[in-house]
Amino acid sequence: MSPSDDTIDLFTAEVNAVAPEQEIARDLAVRTALVAPVMLAIGAVFWGRHGFFSSGYALVIVAVNFLLAAAIMTWSAKISPAVMFGAVMFGFVARLGIITAAVLPIRNSDWFEIAPFAISLLVTHLGLLVWEARHVSASLAFPGLKPGTSVLSTTDPSAERSQ
Repeated sequence: MSPSDDTIDLFTAEVNAVAPEQEIARDLAVRTALVAPVMLAIGAVFWGRHGFFSSGYALVIVAVNFLLAAAIMTWSAKISPAVMFGAVMFGFVARLGIITAAVLPIRNSDWFEIAPFAISLLVTHLGLLVWEARHVSASLAFPGLKPGTSVLSTTDPSAERSQ
């Protein structure tokens, strides 16, 4: 076993032990549910029930998109950094294709309105990323989420780390 094998094993072991992208994606999905009433209400007020359904469809796509991105990163990081870089890049293009494939069959449906769908999709994607960026730490002490800011956690992570 050469020293380079140790480095690869350590990298893989670390990725298997901690997957902050999964925690961030779950937080984003929960935050999508938190902003859903506002986006659904805006769709309903300006476009009626068709706007409500179109906004709801966009919100589901947003949550699934974040979860798929995290799954791609988690899977590819276990292989190698080069595979991860490629998977993230091509995964982005593939997820754009999935969004397109989700819209094309329904674009002429009676219940679908493009304006509330597009507004909900864009505002929610960008708004949630900005919201979550305020809670993500780039420090070496807490490489994932800042302590106590996870939407899903019920305990204080800083208390767990000090034990």
